[in-house]
Amino acid sequence: MNKNKSVAVLAVVLAIVVALSYYASLILSSTGKGEGQNISLGLDLAGGVSITYQVEDEDATAEQMSDTIYKLQKRIQVYSTEATVYRSGDDRICVEIPGVTDANDILEDLGTPGSLQFCDPEGNVFMTGDEVVDAQPGTYDDNTGNKAYCVDLVLSDEAAKTFSDVTGANIGQNLPIIYDGEVISNPTVQSQISGGTAQITGMANYEEASQLASQIRIGSLSLELSELESQVVGAQLGAEAMTTALRAALIGLVLIIVFMIAYYWMLGAAASIALIIYSTLTIAVLYWFDITLTLPGIAGIILGIGMAVDANVVIYGRIREEIAAGKSVYNAMKDGFAKATSAIVDGNVTTMIVALILAWKGSGTVKGFAYTLAISIIISLITSLFVTRYVVYSFYGIGVKDVKFYGKAKELKTINFTKKRAIFYAIAVIAIASGFIGMGINSANGNGALNLSLEFVGGTSNTVYMNENYTLEQIDSELVPLVMEVTGDSDVYVQKVADSNGVIFKTRNLSLEEREAFNKIFVEKYGVDENTISSQSISSTISSEMTRDAIIAVIIAMVLIMIYIAIRFHDVRFASAAVLALAHDILLVLACYALVRISVGSTFIAVMLTILGYSINDTIVVFDRVRENIHNRARMSKDELAEISDRSVTQTLSRSINTSVTTFVMVLLLYIMGVASIKDFSLPLMVGIVAGLFSSVCVSTNLWFELKTRLAKSTKK
Repeated sequence: MNKNKSVAVLAVVLAIVVALSYYASLILSSTGKGEGQNISLGLDLAGGVSITYQVEDEDATAEQMSDTIYKLQKRIQVYSTEATVYRSGDDRICVEIPGVTDANDILEDLGTPGSLQFCDPEGNVFMTGDEVVDAQPGTYDDNTGNKAYCVDLVLSDEAAKTFSDVTGANIGQNLPIIYDGEVISNPTVQSQISGGTAQITGMANYEEASQLASQIRIGSLSLELSELESQVVGAQLGAEAMTTALRAALIGLVLIIVFMIAYYWMLGAAASIALIIYSTLTIAVLYWFDITLTLPGIAGIILGIGMAVDANVVIYGRIREEIAAGKSVYNAMKDGFAKATSAIVDGNVTTMIVALILAWKGSGTVKGFAYTLAISIIISLITSLFVTRYVVYSFYGIGVKDVKFYGKAKELKTINFTKKRAIFYAIAVIAIASGFIGMGINSANGNGALNLSLEFVGGTSNTVYMNENYTLEQIDSELVPLVMEVTGDSDVYVQKVADSNGVIFKTRNLSLEEREAFNKIFVEKYGVDENTISSQSISSTISSEMTRDAIIAVIIAMVLIMIYIAIRFHDVRFASAAVLALAHDILLVLACYALVRISVGSTFIAVMLTILGYSINDTIVVFDRVRENIHNRARMSKDELAEISDRSVTQTLSRSINTSVTTFVMVLLLYIMGVASIKDFSLPLMVGIVAGLFSSVCVSTNLWFELKTRLAKSTKK
């Protein structure tokens, strides 16, 4: 690249940095204020609308309630992936939708849930709404070539056969669709419909199609619901949580930039430019695609920052190795980028597999985390493989060619990790066992193996109307500690009722004595009228179905990761060792939750998923070096395999440490500066980062060596 072109490239890149930084600052400065440009924030960070429905069915079973909650959760995700649904009392269902401030608009759009029936021409019901999997508005070209509007239906497997039989027997007849006793559509059967999909045509416009689709979706619930009340609620964590998270992220980025420049010189400067573009572009994309950001979403961004830094560290380590091998700076850069690409792509692809499967199967905060993670991966991949490359070449093109500006890798003595593998295994087993022992002791003492939050087990919702309007910051500092004295733990969620002095405290289930103590605090200390204090038992906001979906998603992701690694590395032992190392990291984080008694809620899922993505990326980089070192070597003795294993880990050791340290610093700052709930999120994440470093350096490659040598031994026999 000549000098003029290099100057032009750098000028364009710097202009992009300035423009994106300014744009991101505009977005962040108005985030949560409901004005101009802003990122959609979840209920935990910005508040939203809370709607309470009354169940009209008198003898609703627990199964029907659970089914209705799960289906309603799926329906409201059109407004936000972070929307939550939970049971309140015996016969009420609450819906909380973040990022909106007008309950009436939501109610009008959502419609009133009621009974939906599909009838034959004689008026007999042959199918009910709960057999409809999905209904969406759509368009098609009619016989004249003009655009027409319709509703596309997806039916359950059982309903598909019934629908096929009924439509086959009633061609040319009308099959009325009745919602709450009123005919909302009376389509004519034009042909037998099979395959589980159907289309209702004849809509006047897209709005009519959208309204009918909404009625069919909401009418597929198992129970009839009527609106009882709706209110706008404030954030659970408050503005302070978002402010401290942003401040911690900014300080963390500055520290990482300083570290990268100090350690890698000109290469570090290029990485810093790419990292700024990554951070600001991520903020812009969140805004452009209206992705709702919550605390778990912040985890996805942190993971993305870690992967963006990691990609650059891998590249620069390679460049320094090539320079140390005697190559010119230009050729070292060329070969360094080429050799680093496979490890970077493999690491990002395996993490993207996790994100895509979670986006497909997950719901609620899991889906929001998946979207944020996927965006972070794509942007970090682009910035590390393209932005960094052009910036580095441009630096060289403008005359920065001396080796001293890039550095040279030092010859490291190979560390004998394989001979110490028994010690490493013992450390891992003891650490994991301590978690299970802790869970056993907790369970034996009647405290539960894990400290499950009300998000998993439900609890009590207490609404108090104070005599003055407290801010969330005042509530956190003054009122929450008093509530914690009653409950005996820190699992207290707080929301403000907009345009009033009302405060909602969500806690674990309170006994009668505890409820009396709760009321006494506000009556005696704050002069609250006890008659204005109301309590209601609430179910978990994370349903068993949502948990099941998340578990299934993780299992599918693990299987696909194994398949991908086995194909890319031409050896299933790499895949097996990687998954075992992942299990090690997950179990160590679980041990942290058990021993420290950190509240297990929605952030627990986010932490586990973050570690899943982070750790597999770490392991892939080490395995990539092993693959390179054994290239075209058909037969090797046990000693040769041990030497290759040890050399590969040693060669990637500085990269593993540097990446882990930079990511750890980001999370540590969140822990130091964050509010209580963010601390509960940050601590296990730090444990996971350390566990990931230990497994990638001391466990994963040793497991591969173990599998490789044992299988070879059994084959000889």
